[in-house]
Amino acid sequence: MNRLQEALLSWYDPHARVLPWRIAKAGSRDAYHVWLSEILLQQTQVSRGVLYFERFLITFPTMQDLAAAPLETVLKLWEGAGYYARARNLHRAAQIMAQKGLPNSSAAWLELPGVGRYTAAAIASLSGNEAVAAVDGNVRRVLARLHNNPSPLDPWLWETAQALLEPTRAGAWNEALIELGALICTPKKPKCLECPISNFCQAFKAQTFNHVPVPKIRAKIKIVQAVALLLHQQQHIWLELRPKNGLLGGLYGVPLEPVQTTVLAALEMLCQKFAVANQAVYLGSVSHTMTHRQFEIEVFALESNQPDLVLPASRAIANLDRKILVLLEQGLFVTPSYKKWL
Repeated sequence: MNRLQEALLSWYDPHARVLPWRIAKAGSRDAYHVWLSEILLQQTQVSRGVLYFERFLITFPTMQDLAAAPLETVLKLWEGAGYYARARNLHRAAQIMAQKGLPNSSAAWLELPGVGRYTAAAIASLSGNEAVAAVDGNVRRVLARLHNNPSPLDPWLWETAQALLEPTRAGAWNEALIELGALICTPKKPKCLECPISNFCQAFKAQTFNHVPVPKIRAKIKIVQAVALLLHQQQHIWLELRPKNGLLGGLYGVPLEPVQTTVLAALEMLCQKFAVANQAVYLGSVSHTMTHRQFEIEVFALESNQPDLVLPASRAIANLDRKILVLLEQGLFVTPSYKKWL
């Protein structure tokens, strides 16, 4: 085990990617920076995570600045990163920490909204060198191949990771395993000949690394059909605030109506909601995949004197709504044809 730890850390030290949240001051990392980066990286690629991380630090240099900001400001800054529950949890957690202070252990981090077992362990080990293992998707793959375990279960993964942990450099060790999975022990075409611990890898010896671990079964994608109605006056649009605890909660968006029977019936319901005559013009359709849902949306537009129309750039909106608004910006007006929807 000592030789394996030495081999991996000797590789990691010169090969670790230079990332802004890895910058240490006075020998340790800023826990606020580590926490922010870990929340961002939960569902965001590293390259995009860097952009959002730097954007957040410019606007919110400290955790107290983030806690004091309105939620809408946080959501606006998060625009395009997706999975907006992360932003809402980030804001709530910052407010809790502004009152109680930063957690001093993985168990304490785990009590904050949006922080699960991996995130708590990662923050505690990276910012405080707590001797606790952190298991993410990269680590799962590395450990599965290291032990040639095609279907590793969570209890085995966490127990194995903790047993393998190098306690004197816990943060570096956790990050080294993650880095190895991201750069070398990749899901497809792993670079085994470049791997610093291939001599210890059972899957490499058995030549099963292309089949270990077995891919997880993904949940079936649900198709959601809906109608969008753009009430507009030139570039100004009617946007409604979505329920805080629902899908895309806290964001503004175009009025949507699920298709229960026909597209025309859903459009009629939207027109009745706003007490306008159904003279809407069909713009086209939008497809958008979100987690386990695929939205198929028929988009209509109607010039309106509705009060409180706003410029979309002034509100925090999701990528789904941006796609819808593009149709209006492009002016793709066509003759309405309802036959295909009856």
